[in-house]
Amino acid sequence: MRAPLLLLLLAACAPPPCAAAAPTPPGWEPSADAPWCPYKVLPEGPEAGGGRLCFRSPARGFRCQAPGCAAHASAGRSLRANVLRNRSVLLQWRLAPAEAHRVRAFALNCSWRGAYTRFPCERVLLGASCRDYLLPDVHDGVRYRLCLQSLPLRAEPAVAPEPTASAECVEFAAEPAGMREIVVAMTAVGGSICVMLVVICLLVAYITENLMHPAFGRPGLRRQP
Repeated sequence: MRAPLLLLLLAACAPPPCAAAAPTPPGWEPSADAPWCPYKVLPEGPEAGGGRLCFRSPARGFRCQAPGCAAHASAGRSLRANVLRNRSVLLQWRLAPAEAHRVRAFALNCSWRGAYTRFPCERVLLGASCRDYLLPDVHDGVRYRLCLQSLPLRAEPAVAPEPTASAECVEFAAEPAGMREIVVAMTAVGGSICVMLVVICLLVAYITENLMHPAFGRPGLRRQP
């Protein structure tokens, strides 16, 4: 009767299986002939100018794996925000092959929710070859909204337009760093307690079987007359 109890304890204390890293679906990464992503971070206000042209290398082969990353997808599943533990967010998007050759650029608008209204945080104009963008720093506990809109070839705006109904939007809130540390600490303590309980049960079973009833299981010695 003791063996099933020990098996149940071991099964309860065993950690959950690690999720395998799923391969990146087609369309989430830029083509091999696009080594750079041109973009402009547009300042606030129409009188501030068009921003400075910058380049960044795409994040090829990126995998979002818990607990170091949390993925949030848009309603259309074509835009996702990967919230990392270092309070940065990697935004990724994909296009259908038939639509990719008709896109001139992408307009990214970022805003965060206040007590009574929304406040803009960043406006970026990205080239047609871009499939990801990194937000270097987000605040804990703030609800962010990122909207991406594809700009067709015939449109040539001087600045990024405001998001419309055709834009893909994703919302997320970065988990506070203190809460993450508390969860990790509680998980470690819980695992240690499970291991200690298993060791105690094994010791009790050993003592019960071998020390408290030593005569059971082996024949006694009989004296010769």
